[in-house]
Amino acid sequence: MPSLLEVQNLSKAYGAVQACDHISFSLYPGQILGIIGESGSGKTTLLNAIAHHLPHDSGQILYRSAANETLNVSQISESDRRQLMRSEWGFVKQHACDGLRMKVTAGANIGERLMDIGERHYGNIRTEASRWLDQVEISSDRMDDLPSTFSGGMQQRLQLARVLVTRPRLVLMDEPTGGLDVSVQARLLDLIRQLVRTLDLSVILVTHDIGVVRLLAHRLIVMRHGKIVEQGLTDQVLDDPHHPYTQALISATLIP
Repeated sequence: MPSLLEVQNLSKAYGAVQACDHISFSLYPGQILGIIGESGSGKTTLLNAIAHHLPHDSGQILYRSAANETLNVSQISESDRRQLMRSEWGFVKQHACDGLRMKVTAGANIGERLMDIGERHYGNIRTEASRWLDQVEISSDRMDDLPSTFSGGMQQRLQLARVLVTRPRLVLMDEPTGGLDVSVQARLLDLIRQLVRTLDLSVILVTHDIGVVRLLAHRLIVMRHGKIVEQGLTDQVLDDPHHPYTQALISATLIP
């Protein structure tokens, strides 16, 4: 099966600090790739470089589009990249308020993404927004409420609806359960797992939480000081870690 995304020798430095050091990996259709590591490991920098939220110094990102074209994402125009992020890609941010427009209604947050891909019929937009609120377990009665009136878990579910309404093929997630209490995390993880399966999404998931990647990820990358120190099938990496850093990470989660 051909890959959906190829990251090749991606590097990003901040002065003398190498945040990403020649990172390479492949992502396949329908696959969830987890990236774990401590704060400062480079995992969030890597995700933002893939999304072109920040420029990388070297390397390339190759994406196989819905039209079966191989795009070098670094070399396409800025307008084409923006369109890609509105349609075939999505980004779920750790803090939902960064991924939502807090001064417009829940329905408008979802509707804006539909308008970005050309939908102009108000009735169709309302209908689809209502359907997606139901999909993420938010009552459609809340469609005309502002996100600021929602709980943190509801805001994160609304952000999911906003991202997924355009049916992207690739979703980048940065600590999607960060800052939520345990019961809310569990509900959100179940929802993400269900939506990924239903929509056949490919996902790159950055987290520091080993429990999250064990539940969601098919494959796993472990990063330290900007480098990949271990990668493989999630169960293999977590149950039989080879690198001392991976062993230490897993041991730390087992200490009560």
